[in-house]
Amino acid sequence: MMNKREARVKRHRRVRKVIRGVSGRERLCVFKSLKHIYAQVIDDVEGKIILSCSSLSAEFKEKMSYGGNVKAAEFVGKLLAEKCKERGIKKVVFDRGGYPYHGRVKALAEACRGGGLVF
Repeated sequence: MMNKREARVKRHRRVRKVIRGVSGRERLCVFKSLKHIYAQVIDDVEGKIILSCSSLSAEFKEKMSYGGNVKAAEFVGKLLAEKCKERGIKKVVFDRGGYPYHGRVKALAEACRGGGLVF
């Protein structure tokens, strides 16, 4: 019998068969732990991380103290959208990492959309 983590990894692999970043459209990948949330923009063509943002970053810690709630996810999403604007990234493919589109993952995605990212 699978535990929660194994089930999430299995869902993530299944979704990643379909979701791939293409040239001109990078992949926005989300990972969350109990205390933090992480987001990366990845160029799948070159296999490199273009930029990342998390609740461990210095910009985050200046404004907020705890990274394991919906407010923190919204803030990380806004930071990521600002960084993408600076780099000229407008369109991405959203990879929710096998997590349900609910709670912190949804908050991060909607904050990125509010910041100008299209997906």
